[in-house]
Amino acid sequence: MMAKGEGSGSSVRSVPDRLSATLALDESVGRVRLVSPARAKALEKLGIRTVRDLVTHYPRRYIDLSCVRRVGEAAIGETCTIRGVVHEVKLKRPRPSLTLVEISLVDETGLLMITAFRQPWLKDSVKPGMTVAAAGKVEFNYGFKRMTNPFIEEVGEGGALGMIIPVHGATEKMSAALIRRVVDNALEMVRGAYDPLPLDLRCKYRLMSRQAALSCVHFPQSMDEAREARRRLAYEELLLLELHLMMEESRSCAGTNPVSHVVEGPHLVALSVGLPFELTEEQKRARDDILAVMAAPHVANHMLLGDVGTGKTVVAAHALAAAVDSGGQALLMAPTEVLAAQHLASLGPLLEDAGVSCALLTGSTSRADRVSTLERLASGDLDVLIGTHALLEDDVVPRNLTLAVVDEQQRFGVNQRAKLLAKGPAPDALYLTATPIPRTLALALFGNLTLSYIRRRPHDAARRSTHVLAKGDRGRAYDAAKDALSRGEQVYVVCPLIGKDAAERDAKANARREEQGADEESLHPVVAIEDEADFEGDDVTAAVKEAAFLQSKVFVDHRVELLHGGMTSAEKNEVMSAFRAGEVQVLVATTVIEVGVDVPRATVMIIEDADRFGLSQLHQLRGRVGRGELPAQVFLVSASKRDTALARLSAMETTDDGYELAAFDLSLRREGDILGNRQSGASVLKLVNVVRDGAIVEAAHEDARIILEVDPTLEEPDHQALAREVRLMFADGGAPAGG
Repeated sequence: MMAKGEGSGSSVRSVPDRLSATLALDESVGRVRLVSPARAKALEKLGIRTVRDLVTHYPRRYIDLSCVRRVGEAAIGETCTIRGVVHEVKLKRPRPSLTLVEISLVDETGLLMITAFRQPWLKDSVKPGMTVAAAGKVEFNYGFKRMTNPFIEEVGEGGALGMIIPVHGATEKMSAALIRRVVDNALEMVRGAYDPLPLDLRCKYRLMSRQAALSCVHFPQSMDEAREARRRLAYEELLLLELHLMMEESRSCAGTNPVSHVVEGPHLVALSVGLPFELTEEQKRARDDILAVMAAPHVANHMLLGDVGTGKTVVAAHALAAAVDSGGQALLMAPTEVLAAQHLASLGPLLEDAGVSCALLTGSTSRADRVSTLERLASGDLDVLIGTHALLEDDVVPRNLTLAVVDEQQRFGVNQRAKLLAKGPAPDALYLTATPIPRTLALALFGNLTLSYIRRRPHDAARRSTHVLAKGDRGRAYDAAKDALSRGEQVYVVCPLIGKDAAERDAKANARREEQGADEESLHPVVAIEDEADFEGDDVTAAVKEAAFLQSKVFVDHRVELLHGGMTSAEKNEVMSAFRAGEVQVLVATTVIEVGVDVPRATVMIIEDADRFGLSQLHQLRGRVGRGELPAQVFLVSASKRDTALARLSAMETTDDGYELAAFDLSLRREGDILGNRQSGASVLKLVNVVRDGAIVEAAHEDARIILEVDPTLEEPDHQALAREVRLMFADGGAPAGG
């Protein structure tokens, strides 16, 4: 036990050290020992600019060298570590743009061939006679057991076995081994820094200190230790995020006078009575949830999540009517002109019959109509304005905006949603999405958001089947389409929208796959999200060629037309009108048809290069067929031979439940990919998996709420370190993801 005097002196001396260590977190990474200016530039490519960035550059995975197989014992398909002596190293160039290093590794039981793509530096760092450990998946081809892109670590003849080796993201100029060394140096710089988590929370959940967690997550003595470190750091990420989101919401509402909407007014009653169908029980519950939060004396921030075809729009119509009953106006923003026009066509008559005036505003609206519409909006003569991004223009000024509805909210960025809400003093916000996300993800990304779910479709979709086909088997899809056409039904063919940078983007994704190993799950090529705002620069050549090929070679007796976001509004409307009328039998489209297009006689959909899409996007696409009484078929055509890609697509064959698919997609692709436009909060979640960490999300959300109830500005001594971390983490002033 330490003597009293010793303890007292140590405490006094530690104060400036703790402060220096805390401040060191935000110093330039160039201050870390072994980080030269050239290495600092290399680290910047990994997004590492400060010491904080470096110590939170967490390992992607770990290699457990205590579990080692000999070559002869390693089973085909097993992921394991093999220790052996390097026999030979060869650098090959099968083609000018591709380099590979081939390493032969031997032990007393046999020979293991290692192929490392796009890692030419291994020719110089791995030498014959060196003892190394190779960790990866064992395969068998060309007569030998093989590993492709394994993790390789020199262990020495005596062995470094029993170690847990972290695998950090690396670059050619900053190897994983060198990154471990500079991370270790950075940890030494910040040793003793203040822990932002209050002691009571650490005790409540039995969490490590931040210092211990950072050390253990980078250099664990066991996998259990690594898991405990990750739990502590994930909780911290979420608590800081929740505090930020809730404080931003409070800040945005400060000094405003929220509207308590009337929810039993004449327009709402007339709308309910005038509906040509009966709402389902889930639709009624969602309607009542929305009206309840609108009636409350605070700003509503509500999300309605409903699978494709569940009737979200008609539920939202009740909120629009309530806004008008309260003397207010409403804006409804949709991502595409096709969808905005369809909303006007479907909701317009219902609202007009209920005495609610509405109009449409898009980028294609004529100047005269635009001026007239905006004058009516400004004077209060127009109740509801439906539109696209055009609603965000500065000259769109409602007289009294009390409700903003954002349809397919994942298609809009944070700033866009915030700009829409800024058109009123304190409007209620209603977000609609057909991208089903778990409650935990909603809490993590949107803070104090209230939620309603519609899980069941009014019409039976069980008769919609989905089939995954290799490109060579797409004839099966064409045969099914021809059969449908012979019955007077219609067909969609969907082509990915490819941007000018697509080739470069995909090359980088493939290179990362090869560098990180064949089992890397999270790297999927990205399909551009199509709307009028982000269409510029995208190439529709593939879709044009596909339409011409199908017309001349496959569906020669039927009319084939093309639809994409680069067409004018008039052109798109002409094509869609012809398709709805049955004059066009086959519609070749880009992802512009992902939302909003409703053609009951469309029963077959063929999606080309389906592996380029996320599961949630594929689910939305297939929701365009089977919307009537006829059974439907969806064919996912893929050129990929990768097991992970095919496993993703096969999930579409086994379930038609969008929530199941969303959870599966999240487990593979993370939240930013599934939600489309990146959310402000998602980028800080380096360790959190919202599917796996649901309990941590819930706990952090509740703890943040309790903390802010007693200390809204985090000014109390126990919360000052938290306040500093929140400010630093969100120093760019990003708005909460929910608006």
